[in-house]
Formats: sequence, C-alpha cells, structure tokens
Amino acid sequence: MTKPSLPELLHAAVTAVGGTERPGQVAMTEAVAEAIDGGSHLLIQAGTGTGKSLGYLVPALAHGERVVVATATLALQRQLVERDLPRTVDALHPLLRRQPQFAMLKGRSNYLCLHRLHEGAPQDEEEGLFDQFETAAPTSKLGKDLLRMRDWADETETGDRDDLTPGVSDRAWAQVSVSSRECLGATKCAYGAECFAEMARERAKLSDVVVTNHALLAIDAIEGAPVLPQHEVLIVDEAHELVSRVTGVATGELTPGQVNRAVKRSAKLVNEKTADQLQTAAEGFERLMELALPGRLEEIPEDLGYVLLALRDAARNVISALGSTRDRSVQDEDAVRKQALASVETIHDVAERITNGSEWDVVWYERHDRFGASLRVAPMSVSGLLREKLFTDRSVTLTSATLKLGGDFNGVGASLGLAPEGTAGAAGTESEDLPVWKGVDVGSPFDYRRQGILYVAKHLSRPARDGDRGDMLDELTELIQAAGGRTLGLFSSMRGAQQAAEELRSRIPEFPILLQGEETLGELIKNFAADPRTCLFGTLSLWQGVDVPGTGCQLVVMDKIPFPRPDDPLMSARQKAVEENGGNGFMAVAATHAALLMAQGAGRLVRATGDKGVVAVLDPRLATARYGSYLKASMPDFWYTTDRNQVRKSLAAIDAAAREGEGSGE
Repeated sequence: MTKPSLPELLHAAVTAVGGTERPGQVAMTEAVAEAIDGGSHLLIQAGTGTGKSLGYLVPALAHGERVVVATATLALQRQLVERDLPRTVDALHPLLRRQPQFAMLKGRSNYLCLHRLHEGAPQDEEEGLFDQFETAAPTSKLGKDLLRMRDWADETETGDRDDLTPGVSDRAWAQVSVSSRECLGATKCAYGAECFAEMARERAKLSDVVVTNHALLAIDAIEGAPVLPQHEVLIVDEAHELVSRVTGVATGELTPGQVNRAVKRSAKLVNEKTADQLQTAAEGFERLMELALPGRLEEIPEDLGYVLLALRDAARNVISALGSTRDRSVQDEDAVRKQALASVETIHDVAERITNGSEWDVVWYERHDRFGASLRVAPMSVSGLLREKLFTDRSVTLTSATLKLGGDFNGVGASLGLAPEGTAGAAGTESEDLPVWKGVDVGSPFDYRRQGILYVAKHLSRPARDGDRGDMLDELTELIQAAGGRTLGLFSSMRGAQQAAEELRSRIPEFPILLQGEETLGELIKNFAADPRTCLFGTLSLWQGVDVPGTGCQLVVMDKIPFPRPDDPLMSARQKAVEENGGNGFMAVAATHAALLMAQGAGRLVRATGDKGVVAVLDPRLATARYGSYLKASMPDFWYTTDRNQVRKSLAAIDAAAREGEGSGE
C-alpha cells in the first residue's frame, strides 16, 4: 500500500474535528514536515485561527519517531491531550495503519504523592510526620480540601493536580505532594509500585507523542538528568514564552523564611554543633535581609559575601551529617530526612552560586509587601544554554502567533541563541557551528485591515512614571462609552489597572468593571464574556491569556507601551550587556519585550472571522517615537489612525451592529 500523502492526512484530521483546511494550515504542515524529515530547525509564525495544533501534530504523527510537544499554558496542554490528539490519532489510524500513543508528562510536584497522603507530611516544629487530616479542622477550608483529596486518591487514574475539580489551594496541595528532591525514589518508597508520577513517566516512555510544559523542558535541558524520554523531534508551541519560562527555572532564590525552615527540618537529624552552625548563619542572613534595599548588586557587598559563605559552609556540613547519621526514634525517618536534605541542598546551591560570582549571572534584592525581602540570582541570558541544550541531536520547531517582531524572526531567534537567519553554518565563519534555521510566516485567516483598527491617541501627554494621567482616563472613559462596554483594558502595572478601575467605576457605573485579582482569572474571563456591557481590567497575564471571540470584546485598550520597568534588575542588566558589546540595548531588550507583549495584547481583539473592533494605544509615543514603527510592525496589520473622532464613530457603529445581533438572538 502506498504511503498516504500529507494533504490526505491533514484532510482526515481536520474533518475529524469538524473543520476545513486553511491555506496557512496547509503551508504550516508542509514546512513542519520538511523540517522534521530534514532534521532541521524551524521558527513558524501562525496567526490565531490557523489551526496550528493540527498543523504540527499531523506531520509529527506521520513521521513515526517519538515527538515531544512543549507548551506554556495549562489550557493548551489540556486541549492537546483531551481534544486534538484523540481525534487526530483516530482519524489517522486507518491511513497510517498504526495507532500512535500519546501521554502528558509534568514535574513531580504536579502529582499526588501516596506516601505523603497516607503517612503524613513532615512538619518543621516536631520530630517525624504529622497526620495532616487530624491536624486540620475538618470544618476548615484546608480540612475539607484534604478530605476531598483523600477520596479523590481512590478514584483518580492520573493523580494529576489539574484533574482535580474544583481545584485546591497551593497550601492544601503542598500537604500531599513532593518535589523531585524530596521524593524517596520508587525503589525505597512503600508506595513506589503505585506512584502516579512514576506511572506518568512510564506512559511517556511508551508513547509516540509526549505533551509537556516549558518548565519541564527547561529542567530536562538544564539539570542534565533526563526527565523526558529520548526523542527525535521537539515542537515548542507558544514559543514566545519559552525564554521567560527557562529563565524562571534557572533562577535561584534565598529568603529568611526558607532558610529558617531548612534549619528546623534538619536540627533534629544532626548533632548539636552542626545544627547550631546553620542556625547562626541563618540568623546572620535574616539580620542582613531586614536592611536589604531592592535593586541589583553589581558586586556582592562584603557583609553579604561573608553571610553567604557562612550559609554555604554550614549547609555543606549539615548535608554531610544528614548522610551519615541515623535516628530510629524519628517516625518515618527516610521521608523526614529527604525533605530536610532537599531544603538544605537548595540553600547550599544558591549560596554557592552567588558566592562564585559568575559574570553571566545577575544578582539582586527584591522586596515584597507580603513576603518580605529575598535575594535572587538569574542568568544574564539563556540564549547560550538554549543553543547548546535544545538545538543539538534533534529537529526543533518553534511556533506561536507572535514570533516576528519588527518584521523578521531575528529578534526572537537571538533570544534562543540563533544567528540571524541565513548566516549560520557557513564554513570558515564564526557561525559555522551555530544551528541552521528557517523562519516561515503562514499568515492568518483573518482580514485584519477590514476587521480591526489600530488607534493611537497621539494628542495625549506622554506617560511619565507614576505621573498623573487624567487625560488618559478621560480618553478611556469616552472610548468605553462609545464601545458600549465590551472592553479589555491591558495595563502595564497593577497599580495603573486598580486606579483606572476605581476611577471609572464612579464615572460610568452603568458599565461593570471587573479587576484582575478580585476573582480567579477563569471566573473573570467567564463573567467578562457573559455580559457585553462589562469591561475587564488587568495586567500581564491578561495580555496573553484571554480568548473571547464574538461581541464580548470589541475594544482592547493598552494604557501605555509595556516597556520593562527601568529598575527591573534583570532587564536593565541585559540591556547594559548588549550595549557593552556594541549593540542597541534598548531595541534588543526593552523594545523587543514591549513588541512581544503588544503583539500578544493586540491579538486578543480578533479571535474569529466575524470579529470586529479597535485596539487603542493611549500612549502617543507609538505615533511619534522612532521605535514606534518597529512596535507597529510587530502587531497585526490593522487599519491605522490617530483620529479620535473617527474611532468614536467606528466604535459606536460596531456597538450598534453588535446590539442588533444580540437583540435578534444571533
């Protein structure tokens, strides 16, 4: 029998999900198949509505080798495993003459730990374990959650936190889960044979497609201990998020609370002298952190260096002592010891990393109103790490609706450790050993120029940091009134979102305003979509996480260009490093960061072929500054205007049409 062609396979898959192929989807399928077959690398931009999940799943399944698909959001992981993969596999089975297997794999702490559930959780104040079910009042929220999880443990096949509905708080989940460092190991654990995390790993080993998240992909790459099964092909969806997720995994943190927990956990398991040494170092660290002022530490101050050395050495001694002493009086000693070891090892590793003072690391103090001060360390750049760990020994396809910034892929490519497109791999050049890649934009099924307007409020005053923006609030009020509500307000700071919500709730009470943080994100988006007169205001996660097709969202407002804060230690360090190498730090770091967010934010407006509306940027710099054209070129190709009267008329017309449609029950 002849091998089925790619168009046949795509047609079967798209038909199975009740759709029809789109030109962009066909082009994407061909480009991904070519990259996989040639063992090469691909950056592919596919606009909203392209159907990109099938655009990469079909060629991946047709290829036959194991594929890892890494995504940033939980929503997409669930969509792939619960909807797209089952339907696609069933549709392709008769054509491929085989039934590809698929599985989801996450980090260990996402799975219920049976040992912790049945034996109890180590506690810091006393020896041994405590029964969290007896300790928590059965009538309290925590007690109810724990009892529900105990019942759920008997029913669940996966033990995956995300399969527990409704969900539970982080505090409740921490009572029944362990990190990979705290895990006893399947061979030493009484519940090893039934372990949910181990079963998930086994399923992944037997699967053709493994769906995971960016964080686990980063752990697999950075820590050198393979978590993911061997694979020939890697597909990174929502790839615009990858660099920040990898940076997050590669960031270390020390807080007084965390150090004190490590002291308490280990004190009963080591001799008094060793315990006292860690206690003394912890007290010195806590005193220092009380005086810590937020900001970057370009050099480690002498007093901090002294405290970190004391912490590192004390932690090292505790780790040695934990390995050589036994105390049979401690209930379930192995579990208690393992948790103590995990917390002390973390302290040791972060203290050592900061005292080693790599030129590639950025160190800073952070202060949080609720959690106090912390000391953090993060890599200046993850591009070298990604180039070395991600692009060797496999074909990598990275896809997203926003990978072209300022008209090309080179900005995102550079953040991934790739040379400018077309320059890598030439013999005898500096880039001879760099990965060769290709960028492809398959466009969008939407007619952006007919469906949307990009309006820049050029007449407003330039936003000054922490300055009064009364004229911006006046403009926002008038735009919402013209649009009849239906507004998603994207703010560059939580303070800005709160001030705007407070002010507009009193100015235009007829339009309900939902504010991020007042409800869970899922609940807010559901309520926003349910009532067209409602507005939703918020910050970072809303720029990327809202999908409301139809008339519920017809005006997307950005209060200002979302440059990183000038005092952001990591961003400013990266900017300075680019400048020291002769580059344009502002464009490479700040403008690229803003362009990515603006492209994502503008993408919230048009989610279906019938959607119409306005993206309003209330920052005149988009129209007047030199970098404005770079930012505009990163956004969908909407019809552009700075005419405020024209925009109000357009919004009123869009609102009238929407109300007519809602009135007729369309």
